[in-house]
Amino acid sequence: MKLSAPSLQAHGKYNWTTIIGVAVFHILAVAAFFYFSWANLFAAILLWWIAGSLGIGVGYHRLLTHRGFKTPKWVEYTLSVFGTLAIQSGPLSWVTTHRIHHAFTETEKDPHSPRHTGYWAHIGWIFRGTAQNQSWATMQRYCPDFANDRFHQILNKYYYVPTVILGIGLFFIGGWSMVLWGVFLKTVFGWHFTWLVNSATHLWGSRRFETRDDSRNNALIAAVSFGEGWHNNHHAHPRSARHGLSWYEFDLNWIQIRFMEMIGLATEVYAYSEKADKRRQADTAELEPISEAA
Repeated sequence: MKLSAPSLQAHGKYNWTTIIGVAVFHILAVAAFFYFSWANLFAAILLWWIAGSLGIGVGYHRLLTHRGFKTPKWVEYTLSVFGTLAIQSGPLSWVTTHRIHHAFTETEKDPHSPRHTGYWAHIGWIFRGTAQNQSWATMQRYCPDFANDRFHQILNKYYYVPTVILGIGLFFIGGWSMVLWGVFLKTVFGWHFTWLVNSATHLWGSRRFETRDDSRNNALIAAVSFGEGWHNNHHAHPRSARHGLSWYEFDLNWIQIRFMEMIGLATEVYAYSEKADKRRQADTAELEPISEAA
């Protein structure tokens, strides 16, 4: 049965600032293809990795949202700044929205449920209603662990500033064409790869775990989202900093977290292991008392 979107989302006002901004970014992203250079391509790929992988995947998602590991504050703040370069809102707004998604997955309170339509889950949800414009009360409720952090408060309010500074730097390095590639094209591709995790990985793919939602593992989406496409694994074990649970489930974000752990920048890393889970279940079964025959 199809669920309708939350009333605040489905019947809320159009977010014209978002609609116009997204349209402008798409137009300038298309314009970037008329100014190709290897330097521009390199800048776009490098910044896509910094913003989408280190910023969104490792920082916003696996560290701030799910607390799959711990880092020194300066590392947490650096990853958060990287996350703002994806232009997906500030850390408090992003984490609040994602925690709501996990708390109410594919119910009427889910901000981007595919059961309302694939279009809504992919992009429609940011155009109407609350989207990621979370109230302070909501952010305090869902982010009590860092809502009162002054750095995150300022970054959340002015999350666009790092991108403005980046754009100015790119202009002086490679001119307007590098800005088109390093800001606009990179951002648009990053948006759609992230939105595919919201939409497509709840519609197409395989299921290792029988979760209460429709989450799927999708190798193609994992490839363009640095490992975030192993979505059924993630919904089954959301705190796990490792999403790719088998050797063939390539998970770059997990590899980077493991490297951070090796050099002392990540501690208390939690990674779900199927082998350990089966061993734990077997040990539990052995300890269960055997009832005597009547």
